[in-house]
Amino acid sequence: MSPSSETSGRAVPQPRVPRAAAPPPELSLSADEARRIALRAQGFLGAPDRRAGVRGVLRALGAVQLDTISVLARSHELIPYARLGAVGRAAVEEAYWGRGTSFEYWSHAACVLPIEEWPLFAFRRREYARRGHRWHRMEDKERSCALVARRLLEEGPLTASDLGGNSVPGGTWWDWSESKIAIEWLLDVGDVVCVERRGWKRVYDLAERAIPEELRRDEPDDETCLTALVAQAGRALGVATRSDLADYHRLRGAQVDRVMEGTGLVPVRVEGWGRPAWADPAALQSPPRGRHRTTLLSPFDSLVWDRPRTERIFGFTHRLEAYVPKDKRVHGYFAMPLLVGGRLVGRVDPAREGSTLVARQISLDGPGHVEPALRALEEAAGWVGCDAVRVERVVPESLAPALRSLS
Repeated sequence: MSPSSETSGRAVPQPRVPRAAAPPPELSLSADEARRIALRAQGFLGAPDRRAGVRGVLRALGAVQLDTISVLARSHELIPYARLGAVGRAAVEEAYWGRGTSFEYWSHAACVLPIEEWPLFAFRRREYARRGHRWHRMEDKERSCALVARRLLEEGPLTASDLGGNSVPGGTWWDWSESKIAIEWLLDVGDVVCVERRGWKRVYDLAERAIPEELRRDEPDDETCLTALVAQAGRALGVATRSDLADYHRLRGAQVDRVMEGTGLVPVRVEGWGRPAWADPAALQSPPRGRHRTTLLSPFDSLVWDRPRTERIFGFTHRLEAYVPKDKRVHGYFAMPLLVGGRLVGRVDPAREGSTLVARQISLDGPGHVEPALRALEEAAGWVGCDAVRVERVVPESLAPALRSLS
């Protein structure tokens, strides 16, 4: 996640709880079976549900991460594209920001979440409220929050700029204004919600106006929230370790341990993982079969956002290098993993120059991936309105003639 005013909140320290012992697994999976189960759960194996569209992708994943970087497109656009193909970008925005369909909150990071998950994050809203402040503090919290809430009530949905700006005049970007601190605090505790963005700016509204009443009145206890979120992470991942399940919605391992028994997830043993794992029972009912998607992935895609899991499942080490000094980058500013045949086989660092999609660098594992890489680039180019593809640097260099002859 890029460092910005949209970064996720910090976890509240909790007492250490002994880790629960996992029951002995009754089922063993090969590493290949686990990989294909994960791919199917994430929507990359088998026919996509096109009728459900972007909202169906969001509901299946449970969370789509947001990020400020936009190269090929913004990350939240790349997520449904990677699964559905060249779905219209306007349709993507409408699916996320059509009022009553989703909201933005702290999950894996700042994420778009299906509206029906509003009750499940009651535990996190209460956690913020108990802490009593963000990392920013307000001199007069009650007064500042009351002023912001009154403006929303009287004027309708507003951006931080409408409310007086993000930063203190003359300060740095991190020197938030009092109104910005207040509105973000109200979002943390659930009095305010973001169900829309305009020009990449959050639009804030009162939760009582924007969240359906039946969802707003549903305040499950922490145990219920955590059980549902761990179960949802299990369905979205297909098969996962304790740390995988915790990372999905940024829970603590002790929270996962506390509710695991009630999730319905099944203990399994996975070849080569070296640690206990659990699977969605529905994922075990039939072997994963069908067509593999060939596509470029956002570095913030939930298939790869957990780096240790990505290494364990795909043997693929990936690091976002946007904040690495240029002379120290290996694969490029926004290198996108290339998924081919259910495996991660390379990276493409894209850029756009007018109507040309430029591959600043393409790194591939071998010559068999040249043609799929070009197919993925050409599809992506058409999706973002480019009519040409240009390849600049290729690693290894021996593959450059083949790539340039096809581009």
